[in-house]
Amino acid sequence: QVQLVQSGGGLMQLGGSLRLSCAASGSITMFFAMAWYRQVPGEQRNLVASMSNSGITNYADSVKGRFTISRDNAKNTVYLQMNSLRPEDTAVYYCNIQGWGTGDFDAWGQGTQVTVSS
Repeated sequence: QVQLVQSGGGLMQLGGSLRLSCAASGSITMFFAMAWYRQVPGEQRNLVASMSNSGITNYADSVKGRFTISRDNAKNTVYLQMNSLRPEDTAVYYCNIQGWGTGDFDAWGQGTQVTVSS
């Protein structure tokens, strides 16, 4: 079974930066896709950034130019670098990784609160 453990996040002022980490453990052979989502209470979970196994990235319009998704294959870890943070970035952030180990897996992190104050 593959588990994802998130770290990072917290409280930041307008214009600041934060980096979220998502470390995967368990039986992992490869990642097919990696993504970060965020959710505000009472709303649906929305895609923020994604990366394919070939390295192709995709970003929500609201974060383009400010957020960067990356991975460290040796550490089985995915990152979300968030710069120029805005109050509207306040949400719980979740990582999601799909891949192959002993079988296909589709795992979610536990969620990390990011709060941006003005």
